[in-house]
Amino acid sequence: MGALSHLRVLDLSRVLAGPWAGQILADLGAEVVKVERPGAGDDTRAWGPPFLKDAYGENTSEAAYYLSANRNKRSVTIDFTQAEGQRLVRELAAKSDILIENFKVGGLAAYGLDYESLKAINPRLIYCSITGFGQTGPYAKRAGYDFMIQGLGGLMSLTGRPEGEQGAGPVKVGVALTDILTGLYSTVAILAALAHRDHDGGGQHIDMALLDVQVACLANQAMNYLTTGVAPRRLGNAHPNIVPYQDFPTADGDFILTVGNDGQFRKFAEVAGQPQWADDPRFATNKLRVANRAELIPLIRQATVFKTTAEWVSQLETAGVPCGPINDLAQMFQDPQVKARGLAIEIPHPLAGSVPQVASPIRLSETPVEYRYAPPLLGEHTEAVLTEVLGLEAEDVLRLRGAGVL
Repeated sequence: MGALSHLRVLDLSRVLAGPWAGQILADLGAEVVKVERPGAGDDTRAWGPPFLKDAYGENTSEAAYYLSANRNKRSVTIDFTQAEGQRLVRELAAKSDILIENFKVGGLAAYGLDYESLKAINPRLIYCSITGFGQTGPYAKRAGYDFMIQGLGGLMSLTGRPEGEQGAGPVKVGVALTDILTGLYSTVAILAALAHRDHDGGGQHIDMALLDVQVACLANQAMNYLTTGVAPRRLGNAHPNIVPYQDFPTADGDFILTVGNDGQFRKFAEVAGQPQWADDPRFATNKLRVANRAELIPLIRQATVFKTTAEWVSQLETAGVPCGPINDLAQMFQDPQVKARGLAIEIPHPLAGSVPQVASPIRLSETPVEYRYAPPLLGEHTEAVLTEVLGLEAEDVLRLRGAGVL
């Protein structure tokens, strides 16, 4: 039994941040009921190609994007713009512990599915709202998407090649990182609210905003600004506070060198055949290396091109200096450590036989993650959930289908 197997989650969210939180809770054992629009479902179902392929190599209806964030859930299609659909969702909320939604601020109030309305029928409900800008403030009613928030929230000002270099300019992160981080923070907030409920018995409303999360996750870069009043600049793959800590060219490609302290720098200098660097008054400490970055980095680049990536990684690992290759995803999934940790898995799937998934990184010794369901087909569990959870009869489900509610 999973750690959260005693909980039911009603997932009204779509795209990524909310579904990501729902998938984490589902991986940990919670029963997650994903409520989707009849005939359409989660927007990401159509965000392809690529699509999952069947045994004959033909595309199925399931987009890879959707498959990344919806395993271990059960899909129910309900049109809650209709009164009977609203009633069904309220009844499901009355029997749930957690609700996740990412509609615009106030968007669910018109259907009687806002926090105050559902709190009245289930005071223990933990209701997590995820929006671009939060429930308050001048931007509250604006839609917010990951790419936009990466720009507005400062992340893109830190990402990309430095000014003056070829290709300079702000660049977004290659995955929707703000959505992912918001899903993670939302999961933490939900677990905190559960702990509070265990203490005093009451639920609560959680107000999560992509912008808030993006700003919070600027971490040391935000503090660099707040302590100096100077906005950090783009450094490409370099680190603002540590040198050398970036990519370097090799005889057959590139590798990453991450020197975290002066002892590691001394070891690196020895492997590089330049032991004098460790005692050079310009480079002897990290503070000096940061100040003299412009002098040191070209010297290192001149040295690294004489060995292959594999040679650097092997020799530096032996010396205890952190480093590594720059893998594409094909190389990454073939990496022996990735394979040893079982990070690529397969789950049975009704259309394709099986569906590939990236495993959860959570490793619990007593209540491990279980992979119970593939990401569900649209409405795959509608009848099962409504009969098991709400006690509807088969003829009730048929009537609701005929009315277009399901």
